[in-house]
Amino acid sequence: MPRIGLVALALLLPLSAEAADFKAPVSELMAAAATNWQDLGTDTNADPETPPPYVDYFSEDFLKRLYSKDFVAKYREAAKYPAYEDSTSPFDYDPIIGGQDGCALKDVAITEGQPANGAEDVTVTFDNSYCFGDRTADWQPEKLVFKLIEEDGHAVVDDIERTSFDDGASLKKELEEIAQEGANGGGGTASETPD
Repeated sequence: MPRIGLVALALLLPLSAEAADFKAPVSELMAAAATNWQDLGTDTNADPETPPPYVDYFSEDFLKRLYSKDFVAKYREAAKYPAYEDSTSPFDYDPIIGGQDGCALKDVAITEGQPANGAEDVTVTFDNSYCFGDRTADWQPEKLVFKLIEEDGHAVVDDIERTSFDDGASLKKELEEIAQEGANGGGGTASETPD
């Protein structure tokens, strides 16, 4: 009987470790967003005179470690058409928080779904509009659904759905639209930010 228990434990441990990995890239991206949007006047350990360095969600390091090969290919194609002349980003807004303006992130919650066939959805909710004053009665926190897959033995982000955007606003779809518009002589971002 003890051998059966050990065999079962040996089989379950890799599954538990794999499930934990799906949350890791999302946690790292949300930590970057929290750093980028911290309130320098009130956040702990923040020097109001010196903002921390901006953490690029699409740095070479992040592209290599946190995103799928397909996502990276779409990002690189869209990045050929930066939103601004002095930029390398195809976005004219922060694609994680969903805008150009916002408050320091609070009430960040990261919830894992059920892994299936090497894929998992990880849902993130947060409040980044509390500093704007009164809100409508039907206000909901910002919600992102990170679509993760396993690639080369690691969990990576394959897409991000922003539920407050038009049609769930797939970030990969937006990258494809930016690349297509740029290739057709258009400029700027195919932004689908909410009203």
